Amino acid sequence: MEFKPDSTTYKLILLYMLDKMEIPLTENSILEICSTQNDWINWMECKDILAQLIKAEFIYKPSTDNEEDRYNITVKGRECVSQFYSRIPKSLRDNIDQFVVDNKLNFKRSQEYVSKYFKNEDGSYTVELRILEPNIAQNVFALSIKADSRHSAMMSCKKWKDIAPSVYQYIYSKVIEN
Repeated sequence: MEFKPDSTTYKLILLYMLDKMEIPLTENSILEICSTQNDWINWMECKDILAQLIKAEFIYKPSTDNEEDRYNITVKGRECVSQFYSRIPKSLRDNIDQFVVDNKLNFKRSQEYVSKYFKNEDGSYTVELRILEPNIAQNVFALSIKADSRHSAMMSCKKWKDIAPSVYQYIYSKVIEN
């Protein structure tokens, strides 16, 4: 017999995933996890369920002035999923658990180590590199650098997720600790 989830089960799947991830996620990350990378919830239904869970106060988005809100599970949401998680088939819970083990660090990095670039009037590019406080999406560290070409700007952004911790640690030790 094939498992056919209803709206309530979809809500539990989303809550279960957020509970297991243990980090606030952007809407795009939630959609990517639940719909694009996995076929747990279809994309449109996932957007609707996210809105319903926010309205029901099972998920909250902290008010920040950051360009992309992050969503996290509330105590009420954790209590709900802890009472009703058995409505999610064990095989799907195992699949979610394994996905979290395999991907949590990548999602954490993609949301904490943010980079973007834009073209300046003189033809150069400004690269903005930031490290965000994960729970409130507030800058812990921000650096703007000028790049001569679009390629250099793109490569800087691409490298940032891997080198952000060591750059931050180095600057912190030289500026704050001394």
